Order: sequence, then C-alpha cells, then structure tokens
Amino acid sequence: MNPLPDLQSLEAAAALVYQAMPATPQYAWPLLQGRVGAELWVKHENHTPTGAFKVRGGLTYFDALRRREPGCTGVISATRGNHGQSVGFAARRHGLRATIVVPHGNSREKNAAMRAYGVDLVEHGEDFQEAREHAGKLARSEGLHMIPSFHEDLVRGVASYWLELLRAVPGLDVVVVPVGQGSGICAAVAAREALGLRTRVVGVVSAHADAYARAFESRRIEAVAARTRIADGMACRLPDEQAMDIIWRHVEDIVRVDDDAVQQAMRLYYTATHNLAEGAGAAGLAGALALRERLRGLRVAVVLSGANVDLDLFGDAVQRAAG
Repeated sequence: MNPLPDLQSLEAAAALVYQAMPATPQYAWPLLQGRVGAELWVKHENHTPTGAFKVRGGLTYFDALRRREPGCTGVISATRGNHGQSVGFAARRHGLRATIVVPHGNSREKNAAMRAYGVDLVEHGEDFQEAREHAGKLARSEGLHMIPSFHEDLVRGVASYWLELLRAVPGLDVVVVPVGQGSGICAAVAAREALGLRTRVVGVVSAHADAYARAFESRRIEAVAARTRIADGMACRLPDEQAMDIIWRHVEDIVRVDDDAVQQAMRLYYTATHNLAEGAGAAGLAGALALRERLRGLRVAVVLSGANVDLDLFGDAVQRAAG
C-alpha cells in the first residue's frame, strides 16, 4: 500500500507543469447544468498543449526520470494516443528519443499527432494490453526505459488540474472522473486528501470495457475484454494493482456508461459549449447524466479530459447520437 503524495509534493509537481503550460479553465455551462439538474462545472483539460490531461503527468514523470536515471537516452511506452502525445511532448523537452507502441487500428489522427512530436511509432497487437506487452519486450531488447501507464510521478502531475479545480470551485460535493488506467481518478483522490476536503469521487468506465468496475465491485483484479468502439481512452483490459489499491480505499463508486451514452455526451458538449470531446473525454459528462437523480441539487464537477478524436469518428458519433 503506497501512501498518497502530500500537498508539498503536489505543489512541486504543479510548479513543473506550469513551466510548460498555464492552468486550464473551469466553467459552469448553463445548458449542461439544465440537463444534469445540478450546479455542474466542467474542467477543460481539452485546453492543454496536447489536447488532453495526460501531458501534465508526462512532464513530472520525465523530470523525475532525468534525476533518477541521468544516463537514460531513450524511452518506450504503449498507448491509445493521449499518453503517447504526453510522452512525445515531454521527451522532446528533455532531448530523449521516444518509441510508442499502439495497437493495430489505432486512431489515425492520434498516430499523426504522436509522430509530429518526433516519436517512433510501432503498431502491434489487437488491443492496448497486447501493445503494452510488446513495448515491454522492446524495452528489454533495446535497452529502453519503459514508461508505465500508471505511476506515482504521473499521478502527481495530473493532480495539478485537480488542485486548480478544487481551489477554484470550493465546496464541490462530487467529482465524476473517467477511468482509463487510473491516473486521473487517483490524482483526484490525491488532491482531495492533500487539501483535506470531503468531496466524493465517482469513477466512470465504458460498459464495454469495465475491468475497473468489476474489480471495484469484486475486490479482485481480472482481465476483461475491451470492446468499446468510441471510448478508446477507457479501453483497459487489466486494471493496475496500485491504482486499484487507491480506488478501493478512497473512491465512492464506479458507474458504467455505454457507447450510446458517450456519443450523446459528445454531441451535448458540442451543442451546449462548442467544445470537442473524444469518447473518454465525454465519459464524465455521460456519467453525470446517468447519475442525475443522485446528483440533483448538488455542486458537481466533471472533467472534459481530452479532445483528440478523429474527425470521421466524431462525425459518426454525432450522427448516431442525433438518430
């Protein structure tokens, strides 16, 4: 059981993040509040340099890596996209070579964005888990540092946006957080605990990739098929043990939303705020809509965690939602 980072550690991580980007805004959009029936705030992590919250963790991870392993010359990781862009962004700032492994059929536009940051892109496997296993093999054979999808240094950086939100909007009753590999929801817990707040943390997973929800309910970690067609950022097949330890201890609930609900939330974000949301990025709003009877009259926040969705996929999602 690893202790959560304290406020001093989170503040230091935030200072590192702000060397590369400013704080992102949070807004209470009236049309969204009307749909949820609560005072609803949106944290706009779609406004980062890479269009997603992951960049914060990449910045803090690479700073710590440079101090731990000053001789490191190259890194490797696996991703569906946003983590890879974060790695590419931070690796370029630190002068390191980065290799990213993605599964076959990954987002074309996310692949292009990663290549634009200078990463060497490798396609392998049918899902994230197979890509991650291949990245581990390449790390061993080529002497590369393997960046995990979940790590305390990633959590510390991601927590900077939760510090921003929890300080900007005091008295939040509930935050609703998409769950991929766990850095976002664990960062929410870390920031809440460090600030000594009582805000409840609720996670959201895809109903078609619900490994974290099953682990939360059964208190057992098992592999589960990930078949979501719209929320690739939540297409996790095997939960991380460290993340689950934090979730079991500190998270109130994890709810499931199906692809149709995610598509409706993507459409609603656009029509109500004119912000683009990828599937995982809209999942927090989809979760709040699913929980609206429980949230009615409360002060609630969701995170628009990313905007990196292929144009064709977004168009199809909006068309399906309209139907």
